[in-house]
Order: sequence, then structure tokens, then C-alpha cells
Amino acid sequence: MSQGLISSAYLVAAVLFILSLGGLSHPESARRGNLYGMVGMAIAIVATLALPHVNAYVLIAVTMGVGAVIGIVVARRVVMTAMPQLVAMLHSFVGLAAVLVGFASYLDPSVQHHGVERTIHEVEIYLGVLIGAVTFTGSVVAFGKLQGIVTSRPMLLPARHWLNLGLLLVSLWLGWEFLQADPRGGLVALVLMTLLAFLFGIHMVIAIGGADMPVVISMLNSYSGWAAAATGFMLSNDLLIVTGALVGSSGAILSYIMCRAMNRKFLAVIAGGFGTPTGTSAAGVAEGREVNPISAEDTAQLLKDADQVVIVPGYGMAVAQAQYPIAAISEKLRARGVKVRFAIHPVAGRMPGHMNVLLAEAKVPYDIVLEMDEINPDFPETDAVLVIGANDIVNPSAQTDPDSPIAGMPVLEVWKARTVVVMKRSMATGYAGVENPLFFEDNARMLFGDAKKSVDAILAAL
Repeated sequence: MSQGLISSAYLVAAVLFILSLGGLSHPESARRGNLYGMVGMAIAIVATLALPHVNAYVLIAVTMGVGAVIGIVVARRVVMTAMPQLVAMLHSFVGLAAVLVGFASYLDPSVQHHGVERTIHEVEIYLGVLIGAVTFTGSVVAFGKLQGIVTSRPMLLPARHWLNLGLLLVSLWLGWEFLQADPRGGLVALVLMTLLAFLFGIHMVIAIGGADMPVVISMLNSYSGWAAAATGFMLSNDLLIVTGALVGSSGAILSYIMCRAMNRKFLAVIAGGFGTPTGTSAAGVAEGREVNPISAEDTAQLLKDADQVVIVPGYGMAVAQAQYPIAAISEKLRARGVKVRFAIHPVAGRMPGHMNVLLAEAKVPYDIVLEMDEINPDFPETDAVLVIGANDIVNPSAQTDPDSPIAGMPVLEVWKARTVVVMKRSMATGYAGVENPLFFEDNARMLFGDAKKSVDAILAAL
């Protein structure tokens, strides 16, 4: 294939990737966006295999075959609740690939650059390996936190900010030594920097509380994109540069949106501390008050008698896989003439869009799934709110307690409704480790038990 044809294929693939991102911005066009992305990637792979210097087709076919089998098996076995862990692990693969490509590019004897070209190439290698190494270990730790292997609470080392600054300064010094070394003579500096970047990735994410995981996921998504872009510069591959820039910039924008939804600054997320034991205590929240329990049958009657119902899904719904009976409940209520809508907080679940995907999987109509800003003004006119496994995103202390760790965080104002039914296994705190005074409000009712069993019981009563 001629170079002109390959460049044209790369251009078409790049356009399809842009269209893919545009399609993924709305649920109704997400399927089309996914299709654009898959077609674009197929074109990119075929065009790359047609490059003049690519000739190890047997090895490529074997490795792609192994990767395809692993991908198919994982995609079939991973449940939706484990999707955040899968995304984090896939980010780690991108980071590790950038590290390996960087070392391979540096050690490749066929790559001969001199003067300014050599300096530019080695800067590309150094930055690509640095970003890739941080992305790799950071993503692995994020996977561990989401999987429960590593505690969700931030693990804060003494003088951690000075430690991070020291790692940065040493990495800059090693970068200078790397650029000043003879050709292939900077390997020691590159290896040392890689080890330091591995440690920095671990330290950065392990110090971040579990409640910040949605931001961490989008942040690592951005890092993986910039690592891919750096790899594209190393390999002089224009499409990889464009693709990495698209992923990096979209991940950065998503991180900003997540931070704004949690009233957090990006640097504050990196610094960790969200979800520490400090904050509102259980005793301070309760103040001798008791919760008002409710049965599944009474909950069903409450929903039947309501004119307007809002359902707030949280991670508890994902764990119990209760989205299907919830969808059935909404259908039955709508058939009775009840106005039913779903309220989605931007950081509900453990990754951006987690709840939207679960509801789409259960075929809940897109037009009744509303974002926080759209639904909040309607809670005072709502008769009944059903909160399923959500905690921090419906916590009124975000507005009432300036000393709370989540103070100022935009939340779903469910307590303004006539009646709120909260479905939980127990009175345990949410992922941020903050007690919720909502449970003790006069208009709140607690439906204890497994979310799936409780929802099934409500459905049966309806």
C-alpha cells in the first residue's frame, strides 16, 4: 500500500474517532459512536499492517489472536459492577505499552538521530516512559482499590507532598542526565526514572480516597491518552498522536466535570484526603434520634399512591444487579399513570456514566433519565423518592455542615420530597466514610436488606 493511501486511511480513522467521541456524548447516539470507533480502529490496524517496514506478520497474527481471545473472554465474564476495575486495568496496559515502546525505541540500533533531532526524540522517549510508568502503577492501584484488594481510605504517608516534590525534582535531574549522555548511554538514567515513576504512580493513587475514584478513573484515562500520544511521537505515527490527544484531552475535560460535580479541585484530589475518618461522627448525626423503618409492601403502596416518583440509583443497585426489577417497577408505575423519573448524580457509582449504562442495559427510556441539575428543582413537588444503594450523593450535610468532608459538594436534594425511602443493607457509611443525616429525617423511611430482594418484593407487591 502506498504511503499516500496509508495517510488517507489514517485520516479517515481519525475522523471516525472524532465522530465516535461525539456519538458517545449522548445515550441515544452512543451505539452509533461505538460503531464509528470500531470501524476506525479496524481501518487503523489494517493501514498500520500495510506500512512498508512491517513484515513480522506471523508474530503479529499470533499476538493479536491471543489478545483477541483474552479480550473476548474478559468481556463476557466481567459483570457491569466490575466495569470500573476493567477500565482501570485497561489503562494500565496502555501505560505499560508506552514504557515498553519507549525503551524499545531508545535501544533500536536502526534509529539514528543527530543534533536537535536526537534531543527531540529523546525528550519524546523520556516523557512517554514517565507518563506511561505513572499511568501503569497508578491504574493498578486504582484497580486494587475498586476491587477491594487495597483499602478505599487514603493511605497518607508523612510529608507526602515533599516526597512527591522530591520525586519530581529527581526525575527532572535524571532527565537532564539522560539528554546529556552519549547515544544509548542514558539507559541507567532512564531505568532509574522509570522506577521512580512507578513509585510515584503508586503513591499518588494510594493517597486518594475511595470517594474520588470517579475522578481518578477519568484522570488515568487522560494520562493513558497522553502516554499514547508520546508513543506516537516516538514511532512517528500521526494517527497514534491524534488518537492519544483525543483520549488525553477528553479525559482531562471529564476530570474537570467530575471535580466540579464534587466541588473538588483537581489538585485537591491528587493530594488525597477525601474520605478520611475526620468529619461528621455518627453520634453527631443521630443526636439520639431513631430511623423510621418501612416494609417492601408499604413502599409499594407509597409508590402506587404517588403522582410523581423519582428513583435515585447508586452503587448498591449495581452490586445487587437490581436494575432489571427497578425498570419493571418503573414500567408498572407508568402504566398506572404515575410520573416516574430517574435522577443521576455525575459521580454515582465508581466511574462516570456507571448508572446510565446500567439503566440502558435494563432498557429504561432515555427521556426519563435526568441529570442532577435537571431534576433538583423538581424534588419539592415530588411525592416519593426511592434511593437504591446511594449514600454520599444524597447527603444533606454537603449543604448544612461546613465541617463535613463533602461540604459544598453538589448533591441530589431528595430530602425536599414529601417522602424518601432509602434502601440499604445497614446504617454503614458510604464510600466517602461520611455519616448521612438524611436517614434520621422525619420524612425519611429506611428499607433494610439486600437491594435485589427488596426491589423484587416491591415489584411483587405492585
